[in-house]
Amino acid sequence: MAAMSKLLSADFARLKKDKVFWIGMIFMLAVGILSPVMNYIDMNQGGYKIPLESSFFVYAVYIGILLSAFCSLFVGTEYSDGTIRNKIVIGHGRIQVYLSHFLVCSAAGLLMCAAYFLPAGMIGTCLLGFFQTDIQVILGLILCSVIMSLAFTAVFTMVAMLNQNKALVAVINMLGVFILLFGAIYIRAKLYEPKVYEGYVYKDESGEIVEVEEEPNPNYLSGTKREVYTFLYDVIPTCQSLQITSMEAVSPWRLAGYSAAITIAATGAGLFFFRKKDIK
Repeated sequence: MAAMSKLLSADFARLKKDKVFWIGMIFMLAVGILSPVMNYIDMNQGGYKIPLESSFFVYAVYIGILLSAFCSLFVGTEYSDGTIRNKIVIGHGRIQVYLSHFLVCSAAGLLMCAAYFLPAGMIGTCLLGFFQTDIQVILGLILCSVIMSLAFTAVFTMVAMLNQNKALVAVINMLGVFILLFGAIYIRAKLYEPKVYEGYVYKDESGEIVEVEEEPNPNYLSGTKREVYTFLYDVIPTCQSLQITSMEAVSPWRLAGYSAAITIAATGAGLFFFRKKDIK
């Protein structure tokens, strides 16, 4: 226990000085301040009401991108400086070393999230009023986003701990999160295809009224294919981020369960292979 405390103390000391971490914190803080302010300006200019929750969860999309960079460089620097090897040489267990990095990276992700939603909530409440949606739903989505952040961290930490090439890890994690984000947008678009194209009436060039009847949408997903797409939309963290941002998650607790499973699976796999890894 004492050895683990020393590792955590050393890693948190590094976190305080980490430039990428502070860039992420400043970015999230800036977005958290600007988001309600811009909504307030739009509300006054447009003369319509904008609820606080309309953009409150936008951080759920940003956190995966920020963590992909932070985890890669934070752990990668430990490898490039020889720190991980030295920790093991002086007697620290590999499980302790791995978990210390995961816990510190997780804390960094949660702090970045808090850097957004704390100012967004306080400033937004002053400018836009309190949430119109049931507070239990809001708290559920916040908790869901926190566990989603842990899932991102678990995957990025696993990749970083199993590869000593810092540049390659950064490319894999950052490219991977963008591919998954675009994949999430594609899956969402497919699931939102209408079942039928509604009928409509228009006047042609000759002035005659033409009526077009509704017809089935050939791109509409049904049966097993729709079930697969729906499953992926609930499981993949970037898909969850879209659901949280738009507040369309039907069952936040199911999403949280999937994120928890990803966190456990990725951490378990990372620990298994890290124990066997030849560290140079």
